[in-house]
Amino acid sequence: IYPCILARSATYIRTKPHVNIGTIGHVDHGKTTLTAAITKVLAEAGGGEFRDYNSIDKAPEERARGITISSTHVEYETANRHYAHVDCPGHADYIKNMITGAATMDGAIIVVSATDGQMPQTREHLLLAKQIGCTQIVVFINKVDAVDDPEMLELVEMEMRELLNEYGYPGDDIPIVMGSALMALEGKKPEIGTEAIKKLMDAVDSYIPIPPRDTEKPFLMPIESTCNI
Repeated sequence: IYPCILARSATYIRTKPHVNIGTIGHVDHGKTTLTAAITKVLAEAGGGEFRDYNSIDKAPEERARGITISSTHVEYETANRHYAHVDCPGHADYIKNMITGAATMDGAIIVVSATDGQMPQTREHLLLAKQIGCTQIVVFINKVDAVDDPEMLELVEMEMRELLNEYGYPGDDIPIVMGSALMALEGKKPEIGTEAIKKLMDAVDSYIPIPPRDTEKPFLMPIESTCNI
């Protein structure tokens, strides 16, 4: 028997609690880059497989336009948990796809560019997440490598906390991590790259609770889409 057949037939045993999370936020603020960076940093620690940007934004139109259109799923592990991660589209034209992806989340990472601050889809995604029951949020302020003024970063954080409070989230308590997903992917400036990603996942581990799973009830499988043949 070939080893590859044995590997495929082996029973998968999950030893860590499972949590569904994802990245939401405005278009081009770095959600897919952050998703790739998380898989890279955790893969280096033995927590899954590295998925690069192109394997996450895999549709030809997504690559051509440089945006995410359909929600994409990846998996990884921290020391404490197993995660299924949905990378949601940020473009206003694909808001239905964002809702579809976010509907299965137990918590979310909202990505905000340090150069732009909060933008229309930042606000829209926060509101929609709240409406569909995704109330556990962690904030990642991305692209800090492009900002030289510390006061600018403080302003972006302050505005995000105000926005979170406005939409009914505990804005004063929610973890906000600053860093650069691109630096983490490229292995540069570890203090805002790799270390920031580790800090973010520590915040996700500690702040987003493990949801109760009713294992005694019948199996429920969400269906994302159907098509006629």
